[in-house]
This record gives sequence, structure tokens and C-alpha cells, in this order.
Amino acid sequence: YWVPVLDRLAADHRVLVPDLPGLGESAPMRKLDDAAFEAWFEQLLLVTKTVRPTLVAHSLLGTLAARFAARRSDMLGQLVIYAAPGIGAYRMPLALRHAAIRFALRPTARNAERFERYALLDLDATRARDRRWYAAFDAYTRSRAAVPHVKRTMRRLVSSGTKQIPEADLRRITAGTGLVWGRGDRMVPLRLAEDASARLGWPLEVVERVAHAPHLEQPEAFVHALSRIETIAAS
Repeated sequence: YWVPVLDRLAADHRVLVPDLPGLGESAPMRKLDDAAFEAWFEQLLLVTKTVRPTLVAHSLLGTLAARFAARRSDMLGQLVIYAAPGIGAYRMPLALRHAAIRFALRPTARNAERFERYALLDLDATRARDRRWYAAFDAYTRSRAAVPHVKRTMRRLVSSGTKQIPEADLRRITAGTGLVWGRGDRMVPLRLAEDASARLGWPLEVVERVAHAPHLEQPEAFVHALSRIETIAAS
């Protein structure tokens, strides 16, 4: 998932990219809720000897991370959220709902491509940058999507991660917080980030020529945006 940007980040940062419980290769939790996420993240920091990191969280996990930060900003140095629906009033587009349901029911190559063409601004250009890597990424994504506990985890994340976080909770976040967004995001439109930035005073970096997954489409531009937002949020 993060392979295109790791080399660029690792030169200046210690980077940890964990699987959330129930996704990737990790074992599922009985119930992945806010309390369970907090306990898991606290143990992750303890085991890896990490103190007050910058937490970078994408999409549905961005909502989960923002809820965590509202309760435990003391555990974070900074928070960077990108493409997270929960920071504002969000309604899932019908085209996204249709593509996601088809892929969840049958994670075939055809259904995966339908979903990816909605998630990415230019699937063909992204795939052409490194065809072997993209083929491996696509095969891995489809293989995990067929696992029953991964399906259950994703259903819970969609239900929880698309719900708007109360304004009072967002205002309780004391860690330096910034937003990174793709200009062409069709899943979670840029206007949601612009509104949150204006309301909460969170700096916003917009990545051009990308949609919902800037780390895949424009990894260099994404890393530059992360660096800028970290600098601004820290000031």
C-alpha cells in the first residue's frame, strides 16, 4: 500500500506502517471500535518504543484517527488526515456505493478495476509507472478482500468511518493537525476538507492530478505535501 512512498519518507523519518487489526495479514479483533483502536495503538507505540509520533491516516482510518486524537492527543506529536469522510458532513456517492458493493461481493479483477477507476484519477497512468508492482498490489488487495474477517472489518469501518465526528470532539484535538487532499477526489470531495480547514483552522495541502489515493498516483507530490503540512502544523 505504502511502498511507492516509503523510500522517500525513510530518508528523513522512522516510518511504521502497521496493518489495522482485521485488515492485511493481521488477526481480527472481536469488535473494532474506538476503545479497541485506542488500546491497540497504545500497545503499538509501546512495542515499537515510539513516543508522540506523527500519525498519518487515510480515508476511513482517518476518521478513526481523528476520534482517537480527540480523546488522546497527549499520545501524538502531530496528526495528518487525508481523504477522511468523518471530519465533515458526508454522504457516500451512489457510484462509489455501487462499485464498493460489487467488489465486496465478488473481488474479481474486473470489479477491482471498476473500483480503482473511481478511486484514482488516472488508473492507466498509475499502473504504467510500475506494472509489476501494481499487479502485485492489485492481486494482494483482491486476495485479502475475499477473506471473511477482512470483509467484516471493512463493513464495520464503512459504517463507523463515514459518520460525522461531532464538532466539539474535533475541537478537542490539541495535537498539531493538518489535512492533505487530492484535488480530484470523487470519493470524499475536496470541499469537505476546505470546509473543515476553514472551521477548525487546520492547514490544508492540496495535491494536484490525483483523486482519493495521492500516495499511489503522485507519491513524490504526496511526500512533499506531508512535509509541508508537518512543518505548518508544528508551528
